[in-house]
Amino acid sequence: MLPAHAAVEFASPFSAGATRPSIQFPSDPAGRVAVASYPFREFIAGAEHKSGNPTVELKDFAAHVVEKFAVHRIEPWSAHFPSTDSKYLEQFRAAVANARSGVADIAVDGEDSPYAANSAERVRAIAFSKRWIDVALAIGSPSVRTNIPPAKDAKPDIARLSESLLRVVEYASNKNVAVHLENDNPVSEDPFFLAQVIDRVNSPWLHALPDFGNSLAAHSDDEEYAYRGIDGLFARAYGICHVKNEEVNDAGKTVHVDLARTFGILKRHDYKGYCSIEYDAASDPYKATAELIEKTIGFLK
Repeated sequence: MLPAHAAVEFASPFSAGATRPSIQFPSDPAGRVAVASYPFREFIAGAEHKSGNPTVELKDFAAHVVEKFAVHRIEPWSAHFPSTDSKYLEQFRAAVANARSGVADIAVDGEDSPYAANSAERVRAIAFSKRWIDVALAIGSPSVRTNIPPAKDAKPDIARLSESLLRVVEYASNKNVAVHLENDNPVSEDPFFLAQVIDRVNSPWLHALPDFGNSLAAHSDDEEYAYRGIDGLFARAYGICHVKNEEVNDAGKTVHVDLARTFGILKRHDYKGYCSIEYDAASDPYKATAELIEKTIGFLK
């Protein structure tokens, strides 16, 4: 377990009577499904677009998802935004509305670590998250998933990370935007570490984003560790989770998600938020996404 550094204390502006997000999630299973743009990075205009593939502009992704999958929620990835100026964000929001769709969350990836020993890096990380909270407000997204990049000058530090996130969620609360943390990289986004951080910040605006596959890929030799971690995150989840049926780890091994078990965990914690399809393996993302949508709707019934 990573060190808690419990001796370092800080004051929290949140109290038992603080306001909290109140997203109106759809009750029908199909309405709770979203599609992430990340699996389609070789089709979406940008640095990872693959030559020879059709090109989808991000602002047209919502309409594309409606056409291909009959799903009316998307989760765009920050790296897919060609611009975050007000004119583009207005165009993006209008295009999503014209598609009779909506944004469930923005998956935000930065490079600066909010727990770095270097205070200037922490300031940059906080400013980066705040900037994307402003983007969320502009496009009508109820939440952002902000990542926790590993620091080059420090091991994961609960005290410094919590202090940084406190400033982020205080800002987010004033914009009515929820903030989520995902069990992504195993160094600084271990599910048990994130659970400690969320509990320490103790804000109604900070929650977990359980990813079905990431912890399994990182702990392919200890599946029970991964499923316990997912259980702990669903206990702290609110608005968004990532549905996968398999994941390829750094060693090239494909791990398979027990969907029935994971959706069982989801239901046991009475999770009511969105289920964003984020297929992340080698085969065709269109076919795999369609299959995962069908299975997700079935498990949510």
